[in-house]
Amino acid sequence: MRASDRAYQRLREEILDGLLAPRTVLAEVEQAARLGVSRTPVREAFGRLVADGLLAAQSGRGLVVTELSAGGVHELYELRTALEDQAARLAAQRRDPRVFEDLARRFAAAGDLVHLGEEGLHRYYELTDDLDAAIDEAVRNSYLADALRAARTHLVRIRRLARHDPGRLREAAAEHLLIVEAIAAGDAGLAAHATHVHLHKSKTHFVRLVERHLDETSNAPSATVATTGA
Repeated sequence: MRASDRAYQRLREEILDGLLAPRTVLAEVEQAARLGVSRTPVREAFGRLVADGLLAAQSGRGLVVTELSAGGVHELYELRTALEDQAARLAAQRRDPRVFEDLARRFAAAGDLVHLGEEGLHRYYELTDDLDAAIDEAVRNSYLADALRAARTHLVRIRRLARHDPGRLREAAAEHLLIVEAIAAGDAGLAAHATHVHLHKSKTHFVRLVERHLDETSNAPSATVATTGA
């Protein structure tokens, strides 16, 4: 793997996991030393992260980790609704029923995973990742699948805020189950409608969480320099 790919993956994971918090300043020299690579791979990684929307140029500060905002959640869900409603519809029309029947069996027990601590949450999110991958495969449209994967990048950051809300996670598991059952049955209309309802509830929940998170961090410094250990 190229040094720029390693730097990109490391920085991307740290941003998505919250180790590099919003408003954190990233400088080439410091990050190159921390990651054990030259400045050129770091510069290339920064460019990819800017394209992902995870870094942005800020006057007088260089590149900073982008912030979460309620407005950003609304915009993300406008995109997700357009993409995922259509993806669910196409998946129901083009799916392998056996794949989604198996997912339905797994989602039927998914609500119990939220009570198993971090291990359970990890297994739950692995299951939702498996659903995303199954839909991407079923739609048989590489452009749509690529667009969906790009949108999900930002969902990972927001989703971290819901890790300690088992009530909402149980609701989401039930909503996913209905989506999966509709796709397995080949009911395109129901699959799209169930997806739309799930996204509406998810957006409402995440907007509230992001607003609360911003309230809690409103007194934090406007920018910090990344010093995450290697």
